[in-house]
Amino acid sequence: MVSPTNFLFLCFSAIILVGGITSVQALVHRFEVRRTFHTRLCTNKSMLTVNGQFPGPTIYARRGELVTVDIINLSEQNITIHWHGVRMPRYPWADGTNLVTMCPITPGNKFRQRMILSDEEGTLFWHAHSDWSRATVYGAIIILPPTPESYPFPKPHAQIPILLGLWWNAEIEEVYENFLAEGRDPAPVDAFLMNGQPGDLYPCSTQDTFRLKVEPRKTYLIRMVSGLMHFMVFFKIAGHNVTVVGMDGAYTKPLNTNHIAISPGQTIDFLLETNQAPSHYYMAYKIYTRSSDYVPSTAILEYAGNYTPPPSPVFPSFQEGWPSTSMHFETKLRSLADAKHPIAVPTNITEKLFFTLSINLWPCDADSCLESDRFLASINNVSMMIPETSILEAYYKGVRGVFTANFPDRPDRIFNFTYVTLQQSESHPRFATAVYMLDYNAEVEIVFQGTILGKGMDHPMHLHGYSVYLLGTGLGNFNEARDRPSLNLVDPPYMDTVNVPRFGWTVVRFKANNPGVWYMHCHYDRHQTWGMRMVFIVKDGDRPEEKMLPPPQDMPRCDMPGGEVTLGPRELAQLVS
Repeated sequence: MVSPTNFLFLCFSAIILVGGITSVQALVHRFEVRRTFHTRLCTNKSMLTVNGQFPGPTIYARRGELVTVDIINLSEQNITIHWHGVRMPRYPWADGTNLVTMCPITPGNKFRQRMILSDEEGTLFWHAHSDWSRATVYGAIIILPPTPESYPFPKPHAQIPILLGLWWNAEIEEVYENFLAEGRDPAPVDAFLMNGQPGDLYPCSTQDTFRLKVEPRKTYLIRMVSGLMHFMVFFKIAGHNVTVVGMDGAYTKPLNTNHIAISPGQTIDFLLETNQAPSHYYMAYKIYTRSSDYVPSTAILEYAGNYTPPPSPVFPSFQEGWPSTSMHFETKLRSLADAKHPIAVPTNITEKLFFTLSINLWPCDADSCLESDRFLASINNVSMMIPETSILEAYYKGVRGVFTANFPDRPDRIFNFTYVTLQQSESHPRFATAVYMLDYNAEVEIVFQGTILGKGMDHPMHLHGYSVYLLGTGLGNFNEARDRPSLNLVDPPYMDTVNVPRFGWTVVRFKANNPGVWYMHCHYDRHQTWGMRMVFIVKDGDRPEEKMLPPPQDMPRCDMPGGEVTLGPRELAQLVS
């Protein structure tokens, strides 16, 4: 008799074997979510962390492996953990999206999540997906080639994760609550971080600045993760070009560049050649904004050797003011698209979707609101309401009244999206918990169209359960006759988070061959919280290997007791064991 747990493991093994990968290992990690104290900018505060680390621990695995993570909630808050960019074939139960694919892990409880790796290779990341906990609960996922395979570029001397993040002196829960109450943008960030440190341009930070020590004439693989919550940034290393070789867990054709443009939710792998005169050089990034009030985050690249370092490291040059647009970086990226790394761009489109992305207004008469209206956000003018129970569980069990299957495939109203400002009363969205149903193996194209509502801004759009082919992006309104002929169907990059430029459009495609419930949202957390989010439900196929797997036995329930916990030594030992 096969136990349910062993049955699930056999199912996972079958998935990996069907994908042509024969090396399967069960790696087990322990993530203890608890409050710990950390100091930056001379401010000491408590915050949620995993295993007391900020950023959290890095998960290393090889392509095709099954990674098991025990999430143990020793905090006073609900928590979920999302494996960002991991496609989780047929197993949305461990995707980790609060009240979309799971009920939260309540205080004093735990959940064993199984991260199923398939063909992802490169850098991804994990982060909390409940309220704004991901400001402090995040870390890297590094997926190596299976033995004895190697990289599609010369083996680097070493590989270094660099995680970008944010710091508020206030506790993130206070920032979040004030943001909701006031109806406008959140409080300004107090510092930008690299590997948890602001850099020596900030007060009280010189002694803790991240320093990358390198040897001359070597090649280093930098694995960059944007754990930022609100900003696209431009990253540079003084005096050095870099070569991009991967993005979002997929390899790219080598791209030599003097800067990196990266949005929240994206990861970029690039090679750094230490071919300059031995010295100290600043690594720095600046945010993509009109404002010049933000201080860049810095780290220091230190060459080994016998030399006198300069009084101050060389600083990279940045264009002042508003950069022209973010899209010029992503449009240079190309998939390898070779025999070892084939691509399959859908060409027989069965679902042609047109999604407008807008910042909306809604009247607010609460005393806490800073203005007479509050900001909201929408896709096709639908601002998504999160239900009180998991959409996935409701779909799986046939529970009615949790969601409706009528998300629109295009906006109700067509206007000049990037040039005409509507009246305030015309920018109100409608509220719904609506999903879009997809047949198994449907070939989907989405045209994301930014709008001028809310004065327009970039939107990094992330789809759970899938990566998508980025076919093209441009400014203005998408025009079929003008823009479709220029779409890249030959070697487009394969990404899990794509940027839609301010006053512009982006076109992506994917094949709906991963059954389940999959969340799509803007990875600017304020936009997601305001409602720029929706859900795809991909139906089962006809064959057994095309159907969603059953849930695990320890799946958290929305009626699971929780609340503020006080754990004594005996209770703590029992929970952690």
